[in-house]
Amino acid sequence: MHYFSFHISDYMSHTAHLTPIEDIAYIRCMMIYYLHEKPLLEDIGEVAREIRMPDNIPEVTYVLNKYFTHDVGKGWTLARADEEIQKYKNKLAASSRGGKSAALVNRKSTSGGQLPTNNHKPITNNHKPIKDTLKRPNNVTKKTWEDFLIHRKNLKKPLTETALKGIKKEVSKTSISLEDALVMVQARGWQSFKSDWIEKEQKSFATTNYGEGVQKI
Repeated sequence: MHYFSFHISDYMSHTAHLTPIEDIAYIRCMMIYYLHEKPLLEDIGEVAREIRMPDNIPEVTYVLNKYFTHDVGKGWTLARADEEIQKYKNKLAASSRGGKSAALVNRKSTSGGQLPTNNHKPITNNHKPIKDTLKRPNNVTKKTWEDFLIHRKNLKKPLTETALKGIKKEVSKTSISLEDALVMVQARGWQSFKSDWIEKEQKSFATTNYGEGVQKI
């Protein structure tokens, strides 16, 4: 403990008969006791040295015999201090439990009522990595495929088997390859691919002569 309750009136009434040196010895003995939260050493000479009063062993001896209890094999104990130390430890334990409980409640509320467990397996198959659930089409390079998966993930639209089938179907309606379609989707920030998007662009291109304005062809 780094502090303890000090009742001045009680102290004065119980130590009025002490000499100034004895009074200092008592105060220092209590401070050491509270600081280390354990009995003082059995050897009175060592106690006197610990409280920086090696030349005042008679005074230290009187204080120890007056206010402390000598427990053989344990040291000099002070009942009042032991009670305060135990209260202090109980308070710390209660605060620690309260803090853990508050943290637990907070984690529960921010996790939607679900607390973390030691089971790190995905709750459903939807948590499996995309690469493990979808096979790369043979007509798409590994680099384009991986970039496309990342692109969908960044859009918070992970690629599903149904979505991939839809893209393949739309690509089949055009003259471009699936590889080129996936590259185009990424380059233009699209989420998916629609054949009519290509048709519109081709029509627009057919009526545009870049650098010379617009003319009918």
